[in-house]
Amino acid sequence: MPKPSRCSWAQLARPVKLNITSVGVLAFIPGNWHMPALRRGYTAPMKPLLSMLGHGLSGVLGPGMRPQAARNDRCRCGQPVFFRNSVCLACGSELGFDAEALTLRSLVPGLQPGIWRAADDAGEPDPPLQRCANFGPAGCNWLLPSDQARAHNGLCRACRLNHTIPDLDEGDNALLWSRVERAKRRLVSQLLALGLPLQSKVSEDPERGVMFDFLRSAPGAPRVATGHADGLITLDLDEADDATRETLRNTLREPYRTLLGHLRHEIGHYYWDRLVAGSGWLGPFRARFGDERQDYAAALERHYQTGPAADWPQRCVSAYASAHTWEDWAETWANYLHMVDTLDTALSFGLEGGDVEIQIEPYGADALDAPGDPGAPRFLGLVNAWLQITALMNELARSMGQPDLCPFVLSHHAVAKLHFVYRVVSATAAARP
Repeated sequence: MPKPSRCSWAQLARPVKLNITSVGVLAFIPGNWHMPALRRGYTAPMKPLLSMLGHGLSGVLGPGMRPQAARNDRCRCGQPVFFRNSVCLACGSELGFDAEALTLRSLVPGLQPGIWRAADDAGEPDPPLQRCANFGPAGCNWLLPSDQARAHNGLCRACRLNHTIPDLDEGDNALLWSRVERAKRRLVSQLLALGLPLQSKVSEDPERGVMFDFLRSAPGAPRVATGHADGLITLDLDEADDATRETLRNTLREPYRTLLGHLRHEIGHYYWDRLVAGSGWLGPFRARFGDERQDYAAALERHYQTGPAADWPQRCVSAYASAHTWEDWAETWANYLHMVDTLDTALSFGLEGGDVEIQIEPYGADALDAPGDPGAPRFLGLVNAWLQITALMNELARSMGQPDLCPFVLSHHAVAKLHFVYRVVSATAAARP
């Protein structure tokens, strides 16, 4: 019997009063976010926590791995350049993201037109590079070794994952697709840095790989369903239209809805199939998340008819996570990726807090999935630093009159689930050659 497609993480949340003072994080009361009462006498300076995290992030993200793709680079002229850049605005040097080295590189022309080499080559030169074939259509600034271009139709590690793209000559499809690709590049760079297996189902691994369909409904036709099934992730292209996505977010009473969030959620379904199903993790998964064999379609129908489980704030990262065990995993996975990438970006730019002090009640061993896990101290450093940095982020957003950047509240049970995801990711990275 074919496995049902796991749909989008749109949640139908009823107004809920949530005030988890025991964890000392942002609490939600409809229309307001505030800091709940905190344990008297505890002040955790951000600088020591982030400093500790900075020393341990390579372990958090997997042995021998860089803590995420480069988020803070410099051109050969010394000026700062950023992940999306394809040219240095200071000196005009060409730039490209090298997915093998996980860094943004300054480029100099090679011996043939369209061929580049890294300006920072020292000693034995790296293989010649060329730009992704989607440099023009999607603004993709990624590179690939020129000797791999023929095998992958000139597509980089991120773009070769595409199975279907929209008709770029129709309406605003090209603009919307470029936004999707920008979010996907962020996702793919993080997955590579985490040391997770990532091959194209189209051209590299038809059995266990992953691929993407970016589809748009015809006028008057039913909406495209965002979801995952057997390594194929489908995304409704209209999600790249800000007005459409915000309308859906308000209709569904979601606190957060972004392209990157969708992609991180759906890739979580893929990695459940790839890393958990049929593995030694399945038993511990069921003990922590519940039994995924409950009827998925019936569970989603119940969720959309009656709303989320009343106790979701005490056990899940979001209301939609309570719909089914698979959705609980995918929502938790997405939140883990949010945490790691945000903290790594902060650390990449030297954000250690200085004189900033934010009061939190840190999580301890009682919030872990497996207290005996050797990586537990690093995980606790990650999640406790996350509490501090998101409290600061939200205050900065409010200063600009914007919604909270991170509207998620983490209960002890949700943190234990995040720890389970961390353990799976760390073990997978450690086991890779």
